[in-house]
Amino acid sequence: MVLGHVGDIGDAVKAAIPFERVSTTTYPNRRGIPFILMEEGMARCKKAVLELAHPNAAGIDIGSASHFVAVPADRDDEAVREFKSFTEDLNALADWLRCGDVDTVAMESAGVYWIPLFELLESRGFTVYLVNARHVKNVSGRKSDVLDCQWLQPLMSYGLLSGAFRPKDEICALRTVSRQRDMLLAYQARPVQPMQKALAQMNVQWANVISDIVGETGQKIVRAIIAGERDGRVLARMKNVRIRASEADIEKSLRSNEPVRNFVCEA
Repeated sequence: MVLGHVGDIGDAVKAAIPFERVSTTTYPNRRGIPFILMEEGMARCKKAVLELAHPNAAGIDIGSASHFVAVPADRDDEAVREFKSFTEDLNALADWLRCGDVDTVAMESAGVYWIPLFELLESRGFTVYLVNARHVKNVSGRKSDVLDCQWLQPLMSYGLLSGAFRPKDEICALRTVSRQRDMLLAYQARPVQPMQKALAQMNVQWANVISDIVGETGQKIVRAIIAGERDGRVLARMKNVRIRASEADIEKSLRSNEPVRNFVCEA
């Protein structure tokens, strides 16, 4: 096999990839494309307009005390209205949207204030999109809630907004219970921290032999100490069979450099 000169790409490569495509830049005017063709193409792009994806869309800005709603200007003489957050007013809001032939609603997510209105509108047959507020917050020129809802309405009409995922009612109920459980477990850990701190200050090395001081064994020993028991051997016998530490180690871990009564008072 005879190698060609440096820079020679070979006949086979030339046949597969034309050398002109490699050596010539991608600028249209340098590739010999007439300017009149480029001008016609730019003109066709400029004539392109957005099409209405949701012509019957409304925009709602969510608030804690009231909601601002905007519908297309040809649906009502008063295209922007304010409704209080009371249930009666939310039903009036849905009735007004139904009278204006609105079938799609876009609303910003604000805390938990959107949930009652979202569920009500969805139960009334509306297609509701929960829009992330960060997607539209950087748009200049919006200074009030009224302009907020007026901005959401055309954006939703042209299909420029996407809704967040909202699971079914059964999944929402299960998720609420799960989150409530996680929150209660987190709250439960807070009172334990001062107890662990008090034990460490008195050099009670309980955590080295019993990982959970609020478990069955830990609670038995704490209640016994509060009741007046001071014998380490008696306290060590209260351990559960699942505790791997021996009674001797538990007895040693309960020995403090301060009177146990101080620990009881601080805890």
